[in-house]
Amino acid sequence: MIGTKYSSEKSSYVDEKTGRTIWQLTAGSANNVHLYFTDNSFSIGDTEIYFLSDRGNERNTYNFFRMELATGEMTQMTDEPGGIGYSTKTPDSELLVYVAGKQIKKLNTRTGEISVIYEETEGMTLWSPFISPDKKRLGFCRNEEVSVIYGNNYTGFKETMYAIKRGYVTIAHMDGSGAYNAFEDTHWLAHFQFSPHNSNLAMFCHEGPWNVVHQRIWLLDLSTGKVKPCFRQAEDDSVGHEFWTRDGNIFFDNRRKGHDGTITSNRTQVTEITEESGQIPYIGLADEHGEVIKTIPMPFYCNHYHANNDNSLLVGDEVDDLVMIALTGDEPELTTLCTHHTSWSSQKTHCHPTFSWGGDRLLFASDRSGAIQLYLLEL
Repeated sequence: MIGTKYSSEKSSYVDEKTGRTIWQLTAGSANNVHLYFTDNSFSIGDTEIYFLSDRGNERNTYNFFRMELATGEMTQMTDEPGGIGYSTKTPDSELLVYVAGKQIKKLNTRTGEISVIYEETEGMTLWSPFISPDKKRLGFCRNEEVSVIYGNNYTGFKETMYAIKRGYVTIAHMDGSGAYNAFEDTHWLAHFQFSPHNSNLAMFCHEGPWNVVHQRIWLLDLSTGKVKPCFRQAEDDSVGHEFWTRDGNIFFDNRRKGHDGTITSNRTQVTEITEESGQIPYIGLADEHGEVIKTIPMPFYCNHYHANNDNSLLVGDEVDDLVMIALTGDEPELTTLCTHHTSWSSQKTHCHPTFSWGGDRLLFASDRSGAIQLYLLEL
């Protein structure tokens, strides 16, 4: 029920490998998941987080909750009987947006008002909502429904990419006054993200295994409707996990030849440097025009990266550890922060480590104890 309070479940422990103190924010049998790393669960000021949980509901039926980090107290923010899917929020957490069935809804956390801002009528699936920095528009992807069996460990990932032949980037007005298709494509579209500083500029991706997607990242100018590639890929490029950095550049990860962009619960994937490929992965930064301005060799075993405020530090999730990577020297320098021991069995069990807005805290998820829980590391 909206407004239901849950007492703190916070506890701390000493990490087995590094001796750092880690805060476990949630506990028990419920699953708890923070927002995808292209968003940020922290509210500006870093005193609270917004997250998804199936507590008080059927397993894997999620709703929005708020946690006061100092006390650990949690408050239920939505009560959708069928649960909510893809979700996003503004950095100040004034507005929460989420997919509920065939509708996209907006919650104003200041007033408590919930309203429908889009309703699907064409049988498309709704993906990747993201709010413009001026809070006036919502961008999201719509893909045709396909008959694919989904499951853990990326079951159905490649099949979905080949099955989808129609996708849209759709823009809805946040006041619910209407929506329009800004771009139509013949691919599976995902990861829509507005620029943090420009409400007329966004990016999206062609989704699928990285080594078979010909061009991953695309820029969309909403003032002209024009689309162009960001970092033009060549044959041996395997690119993904793109996000806007806080200074308005675009971060991307190029794992190089043969990497499909996945990690599974058997802990095997092609992130290791192999003699066969002879290619070293690298990360890159592109400007708002899609032109690469910097690349850095990144010969590490990480699945996701997230950058701090000035891009001097990355946090990454190796197979069993979280690591910090300093980018200030001649070569990237890696330091192990703590273990995470997640199973990697599904997207929700991925760690997706994320910097707080102040850059001095890291939020991540793990199912190391069974259910998916949230963890906080203070730097």
